[in-house]
Amino acid sequence: GQTGTVTQRIRKAVRVEGIVQGVGFRPFVYTLASGLSLGGLVGNDADGVFAEVEGSAAAVEQFLRRLTDEAPPLARVDRVRSWPLEVADSAGQDDQYDRDGQRGPGAFTIVASPERSGPPRALVSPDTATCADCLRELADPADRRFGYPFINCTNCGPRFTIVRDVPYDRARTTMAAFTMCHACQAEYRDPANRRFHAEPTCCPACGPTLTLTRPDGTVLAGPPAAEGLAGDPIAEAARRLRDGQILAVKGLGGYHLATGASSAQATATLRARKHREDKPFAVMAADLAAARTLVEVSPAAADLLTSPARPIVLLPRHPDAPVAPAVAPGNRQLGVMLPYTPLHHLLLAAVGGPIVLTSGNVSDEPIAYQDEDARDRLATIADAFLAHDRGIHIRTDDSVARPSGNKKTLLRRSRGYAPEPVRVRTRFRRPVLACGAELKNTFALAQGDAVVISHHIGDLENAETLRSFTEGIEHLGRLFGIEPAVVAHDLHPEYLSTKYALELDGVDLIGVQHHHAHIASCLADNGADGPVIGVAFDGTGYGLDGTIWGGEFLVAELASFERVGHLAPVPMPGGAAAIRQPWRMAAAYLPESAGLAVAGRHEDQWAAVLSMARQGVNSPLTSSAGRLFDAVSALLGIRDTINYEGQAAVELEQRADPAERGSYRAAITPGAPFTVAGTDLVRAAADDLAGGAEAGVIAARFHHGVAQLIEDGCRAVRDRTGLGTVALSGGVFQNLLLLSETVTRLEGRGFRVLTHAQVPCNDGGISLGQAVIAAAQDTS
Repeated sequence: GQTGTVTQRIRKAVRVEGIVQGVGFRPFVYTLASGLSLGGLVGNDADGVFAEVEGSAAAVEQFLRRLTDEAPPLARVDRVRSWPLEVADSAGQDDQYDRDGQRGPGAFTIVASPERSGPPRALVSPDTATCADCLRELADPADRRFGYPFINCTNCGPRFTIVRDVPYDRARTTMAAFTMCHACQAEYRDPANRRFHAEPTCCPACGPTLTLTRPDGTVLAGPPAAEGLAGDPIAEAARRLRDGQILAVKGLGGYHLATGASSAQATATLRARKHREDKPFAVMAADLAAARTLVEVSPAAADLLTSPARPIVLLPRHPDAPVAPAVAPGNRQLGVMLPYTPLHHLLLAAVGGPIVLTSGNVSDEPIAYQDEDARDRLATIADAFLAHDRGIHIRTDDSVARPSGNKKTLLRRSRGYAPEPVRVRTRFRRPVLACGAELKNTFALAQGDAVVISHHIGDLENAETLRSFTEGIEHLGRLFGIEPAVVAHDLHPEYLSTKYALELDGVDLIGVQHHHAHIASCLADNGADGPVIGVAFDGTGYGLDGTIWGGEFLVAELASFERVGHLAPVPMPGGAAAIRQPWRMAAAYLPESAGLAVAGRHEDQWAAVLSMARQGVNSPLTSSAGRLFDAVSALLGIRDTINYEGQAAVELEQRADPAERGSYRAAITPGAPFTVAGTDLVRAAADDLAGGAEAGVIAARFHHGVAQLIEDGCRAVRDRTGLGTVALSGGVFQNLLLLSETVTRLEGRGFRVLTHAQVPCNDGGISLGQAVIAAAQDTS
């Protein structure tokens, strides 16, 4: 051995924070430390990963540097702290930490997680698609996990949906019910193995099993041990899907309903049984090559489709795509996803074609995730159940995304993304709960500089969804150790999320205006504080004056906002009925409408609706951009009544002729706030229609007209305030035609434009906005 300072040993304590549990971080630390000849220990606790390393100063420094640079693929290291400790003596001070039979300060060990004391701060990893290594084993006849539908490792598999509590150990997941066999134990304890300390590790001998049953529970195929049935559940399920049957399939975060995507009869039957008339179904394709036969896949789209999150990706469909018309009626786009569990990979390979995979629920209910509840609720829809005995602890819907240029836009942030925190520039002085909106609800819990946004909860319109909301708040609060002192909520007094907030004791409440929350969400998404010109266009939001807002120009920062302009208000004849029946909005926008086809189609009610609107009887005023789109959609005969939120606007966008460059103009009346005459666009559309123009041409001119009025409004605000940055938010900007046209126009006028990337522009992003507004206003 050498002498002098080279051999001097140092010992350091290390604390790693971020997504470092359930992602192979301890084995990574073990391998790294052992490779550098460092002694010490590593373990999980409520705060993340703790370690002690002992060895030469150079090796310790190298260890600390590589800890971040070479972290496992699923890890997200937010912070590494270290501080000096006394060097262990050779008597073996480490004995108390030893659990793998090694001794002395020269050995490196993985230690058991201590009993939890105090609130947890460790982050839980999202569920992650099956990795390439596991897929190779799945397809290898010589491998002991060949064809096993629950194969996983440190780098992939279930996480958030199976975690009951932290620190993340098998005993605190739904895998606790399965005792590892000797072979799995050996892998779990082998530092050189990919499954070293991978908590959901299992195999056919010791893990979950798959069974195909009738709705009444009669077993059709299962493992050989099950009543002597040796039938392969996947082969039998695939045969039934090819025969046009509908299957309930238990996934990662809940049950799906599946059927062959190319069968017109099967998809129509699924629509009828699920009571889902027009809303598009998602389609699962076996791989990227199969996806390319259905939709146009750009490089950005390919990245999204194959990302570990595996969202449903909305893409332009090929006219000759081999899918039945009932999959996405009248829609130029198709929501496509790739398999993200081994079960999906096996099933798609066996079916030999794309399948519809839609949430396991009846329209408007939350996705079913508990076995008994799923059988009760889906028995009248599914012909058979392909299920397994690994529990799902928290229901999590599929995420929905689409490429926007070369970046991703999320329309629903759920499985694969939740509960990864969004880091914000704001510091939360006190922990915050943001209750979100009524539709597309998510809630958020925030502390430090992190906002944990929940999985997609859905529309808070029934008891089951409300229960999902309240249980979710409790579960995430426990997992992340966040006990809110401040609670932010929407101003609408009838929202169930608002009522929930108002009933809480011992917290400070902050009411947040809906459209301010939209713009603040966009600011937080972009790491900006404002002030900006905020354009918040959506269907409904409770205004400060008690009317329904939704076509808003704001000057906004996190703490406050001013309404500087809006679409001129019009009546909504029949209130909520006008949302379900867009033809009523056509009447409200065109009182001089005699002779129009839309009036003729509703001759028996038209005069009464006009009178209702004129007199203001059950006709609340709205400045909503969503209702403006509804009026034009009905005027053109595209959609008089809707079956899902936003349908009239979605179908209007689909009809727009991409070759048309003409535009309508809406007058702006100066004032504080200024008003924009949406009526001008509707009248111009009616005139073109009367003159024989095609619906596609009119739809395109209308979209360009809305982009033009946004440009005009923003220029007016810039002239008054000097502000040069615009934030675009609200569900209307899910419209890709409008969004791209608006961004192009604004950037052409020298504006910097902020749009959403990490959270949806729709109401799914509201909770983030509420959280950062609460932080900015929490100065007590």
